[in-house]
Amino acid sequence: MFAVVRTGGKQYRVSKDDVIKVERLEGEPGAAIELDQVLMLDDGKGPTVGSPLVDGARVAATVLDQTRADKIVVFKKKRRKNYRRKHGHRQHQTVLRITDILSGGSATGADAPEDSKGEEENS
Repeated sequence: MFAVVRTGGKQYRVSKDDVIKVERLEGEPGAAIELDQVLMLDDGKGPTVGSPLVDGARVAATVLDQTRADKIVVFKKKRRKNYRRKHGHRQHQTVLRITDILSGGSATGADAPEDSKGEEENS
């Protein structure tokens, strides 16, 4: 089973237990987060493509680390004009481990009993 998720303006193909580096997301190491922008889902029976998102699908992940990427050098030059500028940049990154991929059917089925119990207790 795999999914294609969108975060930070990029798309990532993820499976369970994958470790990916994405643009900075809020969260301390060890925190659980959910990526709810699932563009495509494949459960082995066939792909489900959203328009643009798959309804109810989400990907659960755990934050492993908040790091920075390797430095890139930005160098500008205009020939014969003695114009040179050199800058470096390191992008902030979040390292995630994918813990679970929840499709629309299983996510709503698992959440429905818990929500109905909570509503009965609050009434």
